[in-house]
Amino acid sequence: MDVKPIRTERDHRRAVRRIAELMSARPRTPEFDELEVLGTLVDAWESRHHAIDPPDPIDAIRFRMEQMGLARKDLEAFIGSRARVSEVLSRRRPLSLSMIRRLHRGLGIPAEVLIAD
Repeated sequence: MDVKPIRTERDHRRAVRRIAELMSARPRTPEFDELEVLGTLVDAWESRHHAIDPPDPIDAIRFRMEQMGLARKDLEAFIGSRARVSEVLSRRRPLSLSMIRRLHRGLGIPAEVLIAD
């Protein structure tokens, strides 16, 4: 096993190629150990260099609506009146703490996504 730190894009590509070669490695073999170490290194490098920002709260709500087949009317239980739902989805009204709690509990949207700017 010749594992080295990932410092450049080239190192990253090389590690990813090696991971692809090792994907069929059986547990408790040197190849499987190498796969685990490389996976950890690649994950750490990608987290630092290709971090994905959390989605916009309204985009997250719209996405969940689409996933669950919900209409605007279905959001009234979480946000309030039809007018309030419209204001929130059009970004004219920010989410309140109670809305965030209800959306989190009812739709399973992570609270940290809903409180983002």
